[in-house]
Amino acid sequence: MSSHSSEGHIFLASPHMSTQGYERAFVQEAFDTNWVAPLGRNVDEFEKEIVAKTGAKAAAALTSGTAALHLALILAGVGAGDVVLCSTLTFSASANPIRYQGAVPFFIDSDRTTWNLSPDALKRAVERLETAGKAPKALILVHLYGMAADLDAILPLCRTHHILLIEDAAESLGTAYRGTCTHGRWKSTGTFGDYGVVSFNGNKIITSSGGGMLLLNTEDAREKAQRARFLATQAREAARHYEHKEIGYNYRMSNVVAGIGRGQLRVLEERVEQKRRIYRFYQERLGGLEGLSLMPLHDWEYSNCWLSCISLSPDCGVEPSDVMAALEADDIEARPVWKPMHLQPVFADCGYEDNGGAAQSLFEHGVCLPSDTKMTESDLERVCAAVRGAWG
Repeated sequence: MSSHSSEGHIFLASPHMSTQGYERAFVQEAFDTNWVAPLGRNVDEFEKEIVAKTGAKAAAALTSGTAALHLALILAGVGAGDVVLCSTLTFSASANPIRYQGAVPFFIDSDRTTWNLSPDALKRAVERLETAGKAPKALILVHLYGMAADLDAILPLCRTHHILLIEDAAESLGTAYRGTCTHGRWKSTGTFGDYGVVSFNGNKIITSSGGGMLLLNTEDAREKAQRARFLATQAREAARHYEHKEIGYNYRMSNVVAGIGRGQLRVLEERVEQKRRIYRFYQERLGGLEGLSLMPLHDWEYSNCWLSCISLSPDCGVEPSDVMAALEADDIEARPVWKPMHLQPVFADCGYEDNGGAAQSLFEHGVCLPSDTKMTESDLERVCAAVRGAWG
């Protein structure tokens, strides 16, 4: 990182185009060939390059990660009345597609040592639902803020109880996991479940200005990917006229957007290292503050550290609002940790498996610190000075 400070506003996370101009070259190609619609070489190549980068069996480029989650649920056969388990500590986009399908969300609390879904709470929820004759059809597992969930504990549960696994890896592109389920090899998040979802929203580790990708890992992944593309283009049948035998969606990524994504993919590893350096900087400069702890990383993961987040102990004398106010006073953006889905009014009628209120505690005591890869070392010092100022 440069030692030169950029004056003015410091963003939480914003788009960071490559200095090499990769994105511009691919977008220019789309304009030069006049392929600016949801077809073209960039879309096809972006799918192939994501497959090569992640190790997924197939991929479909779509308008958003939310669209990818929706199609994953459709391909998984989730319909009206089906119970779908979901991490509670996440953004609403993880849960909304469950409702799109008329299915029933059931939220699972977090584990305090990972911030991700608690395997113990998951086991209790599955057993309770099965006893009630409401065996869950699928699980949407979120890899929160780029941290990999405890897949070694969660995967066997899903297999034993025949629960389809959909990984919400919207925040964790570039994160790898190594454990007993990978025989000690590193493997990308989003490729463990039947389906995986990646987001290229403007605040993600790489962006296409929007957009998402559905990763398919089933035995018939290529056929499922083709099915997803069909549904994403309004389910138009192969006929001269416009023939539709089922409901479709306008979910296909455009060739221009895919061009930006292809360029961004070429600097993914660089962005991951920049995010990890930001995390280490905060760890070194803030780790000694009383009652402050950073989000936990583990030996089983190589996290992309999409957002570096802190949690404050309830008795440290400093509130998250104090930290955010100190940052805002210096024109620095910060946000609370996600408000759990089971606490959201729109999901008030949904089931929930508690694990000691871990997710609620993280929401009430957590802060997302600026993790923009364009920050200089002076910017980071400025952030840390503002945070330390909250301790007086």
